[in-house]
Order: sequence, then C-alpha cells, then structure tokens
Amino acid sequence: MTFTRTATFLKLIPLASVFLTACTLTGQQSTTVSSSSPEWQKHQQQVTALSQYQTRGAFAYLSSEQKVYARFFWQQQSPEQYRLVLTNPLGNTVMELNVQPGLVQLTDDQGQRYVSDDAEKMIQELTGMSIPLNNMRKWMLGLPADAKNYTLTPEARLNKVTLEQNGQTWTVDYQAYNQDVQPALPSRLEIAHDEERIKLKMDSWTLQ
Repeated sequence: MTFTRTATFLKLIPLASVFLTACTLTGQQSTTVSSSSPEWQKHQQQVTALSQYQTRGAFAYLSSEQKVYARFFWQQQSPEQYRLVLTNPLGNTVMELNVQPGLVQLTDDQGQRYVSDDAEKMIQELTGMSIPLNNMRKWMLGLPADAKNYTLTPEARLNKVTLEQNGQTWTVDYQAYNQDVQPALPSRLEIAHDEERIKLKMDSWTLQ
C-alpha cells in the first residue's frame, strides 16, 4: 500500500539545503580472490552474524535533480528493525526513519509523522531520493545482499558489487575498511544508479 500521512504532507525541502563537505573517495584495485575462498566465507559468516550495531558518519545524495549532504546515524536493533537519522551541521534532525516488520514511520524536520509499510517508496515520494534501503543495509556491512556479481579485495572483502534488479543496475564501490573493529567493516563506499550517487563515510562502528 502507499504511505498514510498522520499529518499534512510536507516534502522534505530542508534536506536540499543541508551543507556538509562531500567525501572525496578513491577506488581500490580489482583482485582475483575467489568468492569461494575460505577467507571470504569466514568473513561473510562473521558479518552476517551481526544483529545489533551502530554507525555514524557523512551522507551525500547526488543527482541531476538535487544534492543532499547530511550527517547520519544508523542503529540496527535486530535483523529486521533499524533506525536512520539525518541531521544538519547544527545537529538538528531533518529526518528520522524507524523501520520494523510491517511498519515504517518517518518524522520530518517539522515533527510531522508519516506511516507506511514500504520505506524505500515513502522516502522516494517524500524526498525525491531513490535509496535502495533493503540492499543498502547489507552493503553498508560489506555484504553483497542480492547481488551475485561482485569482486573481492586481496584481504577477501568486497571491492565492487553489481546488482541487476527490476530492470535497474546498481553498482557499489568500496574504498576503505575500518580495521579497528572485528570483523572489519566498510568506512567509505559509493552506490551508483544511472546519474544518482549515494556516498557514505562511516566514522565509527559500535558492535554489540
């Protein structure tokens, strides 16, 4: 179903005026490490086992229609329940998204709340941003999600992912990993689809 508004509809225009310096990211070289390697299989198992964690950092959404820069906070409370908060440079919340099975709630910068059962569709309709949340929450961890086409780094971690889904092609480039957590998790990545790009820079990870 489409989203149900519990307040008057308001497009999240303030997001487009949030200013942060965009991350300048560089790519990694490809590798011949096989997806069947024991190192990759072990890393996948360790990351998949994570069910509660937090990360915060910089978010950028770039398209021909708009450029959005913000700070973000992601809190994974269980495998299917998470919270995403976008804030401006002053620390004010411009969007808060709470997702659990069968229920999605989004609160904008005016305190207006919207309810749906489809997070991706609701964000698209309210903000104009096409964010593949269902796959992105796996990509953030360095997992291929539904993609079968991917390459690995010499350390047996994701290097590049290509996903063909619903007639669309998404690519994910991993530019750096955080070595201070175990298992190692991404610290910089870029997601691209046509002319749209999503850049994420994770400043820290907290695993529980």
